[in-house]
Amino acid sequence: MVLNRQQLQAALEKGRKSYFLPFSLHLFQTVNSTNQILWELLNQGAKTGSVVIATQQTAGRGQWGRQWISPTGGLYLSVAVDAQLDANNSYQLTFATAWGIAKQLQNCGVSVGIKWPNDLILEQRKLGGILTETKVQQGKISQAVIGVGINWNNPVPPTGINLEMWQTGKELKPISSVEMLAAQVLLGIESGIHCLFEEGVNKLLSGYVDLLANMGDRIQLNNLPGIVVGVTHTGELHVRMETSTNKLATKQEIYLQPGTISLGYRQSSDSCPG
Repeated sequence: MVLNRQQLQAALEKGRKSYFLPFSLHLFQTVNSTNQILWELLNQGAKTGSVVIATQQTAGRGQWGRQWISPTGGLYLSVAVDAQLDANNSYQLTFATAWGIAKQLQNCGVSVGIKWPNDLILEQRKLGGILTETKVQQGKISQAVIGVGINWNNPVPPTGINLEMWQTGKELKPISSVEMLAAQVLLGIESGIHCLFEEGVNKLLSGYVDLLANMGDRIQLNNLPGIVVGVTHTGELHVRMETSTNKLATKQEIYLQPGTISLGYRQSSDSCPG
């Protein structure tokens, strides 16, 4: 199924408050990877704001080289962004995207939160994820592609949730179609990127932490207990470890890079949560 272009564009225009990203839409049913297709378009001269959208990927990519299972019925899209950031600040694009989409969906009535560093969650289960890829020249990001996958009506594992499932039984459905979902995701990306570049990373991180579902989570690291207390300005997870030596309790602040710890998900056998 290819998205209806007219419906998508109408939903975009209805909700759009700024034109920070000049969206140019490329719609497909099945692709190997929306990020890969967008990189190919950029190599052929496509501009910032170009968007690739599909409802199935055959070779989707996740963080740290993992495969992204992308069955039919999901929403998979990628957006080209002119970043102009230091290479080591690419995480800011991911945080901006996560915050922008979560906030946009919350405004529609979907109680989405963020799981550090790059997942979108609903009722403590995974709704979607974000993969930012960049090209770097002389220590600066010269091009960036932000990929997003959202579960719409595709099958999900016990730790996942899709929006159609979540909306089952609700009198009013916040998201009425995959076209509306795509529009809200694009508007969220635009809002997040606008916040980052116009209001600054401090403002962005404040909003990101406000929606971070991991705040206060208790974790185990090297068999020692700790509690998540925040995210640093360099994108690290701030954890306060609690140790006891000779009956004296001490606290140690540690900072974890993305990929060094998995915060996990709640598993559920519910077929129709919410």
